[in-house]
Amino acid sequence: MKKITFVVVAMVVAIALGVLIGRSMNSMSGTAPKAAAGSDREVLYWVAPMDANFRRDEPGKSPMGMDLAPVYADEIDGQPGVVAIDATIVNNLGVRTAKAQRGELSQRIETVGYVAYDEDTVQHVHTRVDGWIERLATKATGDTVEKGQLLFELYSPTLVNGQEEYLIALRSANKLLLKASRERLAALGVTGSEIARLDKERTVRQRVRVYAEADGVIAHLGVREGIYVTPATEIMSVAELDKVWVLAEVFERQSAWVKPGQSAMVELDYLPGEMWHGSVDYVYPELDPKTRTLKVRLRFDNAAQSLRPNMFARVKIQGDSVGEVVHVPREALIRGGSVDRVVVALGEGRFRAQPVEIGIESGDRVAIQKGISVGDLVVVSGQFLIDSESNIESALKRMNSSSEEGLDHNQHEKEPAQ
Repeated sequence: MKKITFVVVAMVVAIALGVLIGRSMNSMSGTAPKAAAGSDREVLYWVAPMDANFRRDEPGKSPMGMDLAPVYADEIDGQPGVVAIDATIVNNLGVRTAKAQRGELSQRIETVGYVAYDEDTVQHVHTRVDGWIERLATKATGDTVEKGQLLFELYSPTLVNGQEEYLIALRSANKLLLKASRERLAALGVTGSEIARLDKERTVRQRVRVYAEADGVIAHLGVREGIYVTPATEIMSVAELDKVWVLAEVFERQSAWVKPGQSAMVELDYLPGEMWHGSVDYVYPELDPKTRTLKVRLRFDNAAQSLRPNMFARVKIQGDSVGEVVHVPREALIRGGSVDRVVVALGEGRFRAQPVEIGIESGDRVAIQKGISVGDLVVVSGQFLIDSESNIESALKRMNSSSEEGLDHNQHEKEPAQ
């Protein structure tokens, strides 16, 4: 009996000791966070309690008036999407960063185009009568011509008859007949200087000469010597090179940015570093159904004739400003199917893939409407490797948490009901 009593007393004492030890351990674990909170932990930044995207470098108030909560370095390492990379590996990857800035961005368009003749200066040469090209003075496309230079000589029975009728009217001294004959020659395309020659020499020319009306080059030559022509035949076209057009292709998403009168610049491959300054002359009313681009016509002075038709050109069109926005280098942006993101450098080898909402793209900068703040460091080189590592880490954490939840659920199912 005494032995049983001793065993019972021992059991009671052991239970009491276990309870006391458990309470002391609980009290110690309860005070540990407080001590940690009071220690010198590294604060990376402060965030709004209701909006994790609102971050600041110092304490303050959120847009809702709440105190900003600190985010510690030892806490952020366990957050989804945060990866830590050794400094040596970061250096080997060639990781470069740039700060997010706030400033004005303009709707600048960078595209390509090609040089074309200024169609306002193009002159198409036709005859007003049937005939034959007896002599062709300019025989190749691209030949230069000057105002008053002979282009070709035309034999036409209609013109020969018209000259003879005019000489008959001259000899008759009939003013009405003379006036009618003169007007008929002019209607047939005979120049005033040729009619004056008839008045003076009183001889008929079998070949009527046609001269250039302006300086330029032969943009198109559609005949050869001896060919029969009609008024519908385009014999040649002469274009000036002192002014040229550049026809640029603008993407559909940027079609609302371009307007007539905006300044434009052109650079050519064969003269790198040199820029030609012009302006937007005309915006065509419809898009190309195949390329889905909007054609824009630019006008440039070309006194030195450095711009030649059909040359490939890189075009920059300066649009209107959209005001001050947060923007980062375009190379920092990782485009996704539904979500765009950037990789933010948190310091000490820690990185996080941050979803963002983007605005306009202007040159090598892109506006960020939501997701990062001014001064944040974004990765502009090596971000794709870090982003893939971040996605793998997040996926593994989600898998581990799901596995633990499944194990807990199965454990509860196996425990018998009390």
